[in-house]
Amino acid sequence: METEGKIFLEKITENVGKVIVGKEKTIKLMLTAMLADGHILLEDVPGTGKTKLAKSIAKSLNITFSRIQFTPDLLPSDITGINVFNRKENDFVLRKGPVFTNILLADEINRATPRTQAGLLECMEERQVTIDGETLKLEAPFFVIATQNPIESAGTFNLPEAELDRFIMKLSVGLPDKDEEIDILNKYMGDDPLDTLTKVADASELMRIRKSASEVKMQDCIPEYIADIAQASRNHPEISLGVSTRGSIALMRCAKAYAYISGRDFVVPDDVKDVAVPVLAHRIKLGIGVGNPNKVIAGMMAGVKVPTEDFSK
Repeated sequence: METEGKIFLEKITENVGKVIVGKEKTIKLMLTAMLADGHILLEDVPGTGKTKLAKSIAKSLNITFSRIQFTPDLLPSDITGINVFNRKENDFVLRKGPVFTNILLADEINRATPRTQAGLLECMEERQVTIDGETLKLEAPFFVIATQNPIESAGTFNLPEAELDRFIMKLSVGLPDKDEEIDILNKYMGDDPLDTLTKVADASELMRIRKSASEVKMQDCIPEYIADIAQASRNHPEISLGVSTRGSIALMRCAKAYAYISGRDFVVPDDVKDVAVPVLAHRIKLGIGVGNPNKVIAGMMAGVKVPTEDFSK
């Protein structure tokens, strides 16, 4: 079955592929997060194309886009905006910050102080901004695509756990293989292909597909499967803090969106499996001496009983 979501995925993937090579799985997961009405955190070492990938997806959509380069001296008001006194009108005038947009690229978010990072919390969770006591709604759709370098890099700050939990997915771009690297070099032999990238979808199409994704069918055994996964994380010997209820809801929403852009109007267990690591790994806290949360979640998933019903009914 060819859902509108699958056509949307193919259209965006083909367009972004003019700039980014070999990242179809990452693009699919990013679009899944957006259709699940969530924010995305891209983490990887410098030079892997995090910012370019975010810009390519934003440029493929005919919606407003803003970028903030996070630095240690950035203030919360630099993100949200500030009331400035206008002498001519003898009154304060709101100067809106870059957060008033559809897609906000928070570039190298972990280079700003925790106080400034926290300035995004209200925007991400409630899609609104409070400035000097006045609350302003953000226009839908609103997504934050944040990039960060691993915490071992110099001059970075840990994201607060409350903010990490606001990201529906945490993804890694990864380094290309040899053939992909050759393809990249050929693409960038002349001008930057990002400069000539065109828009292939608009806000109304995105919102329509997002609504359709939220209506994807789910048999009773799928929420039970998700609950079993959450319980497994809370009882896992290597995990000191398991998945929250917010994490379970995020997993359900992403599984529905992933199913829809895979060409189905119903969820199967593989949809849950495919999104489990990027949705859950950044939400858990590991015990002392335990290494990679991605591997812990993947290993844990292997031990959770998978339902075997007719999921299309």
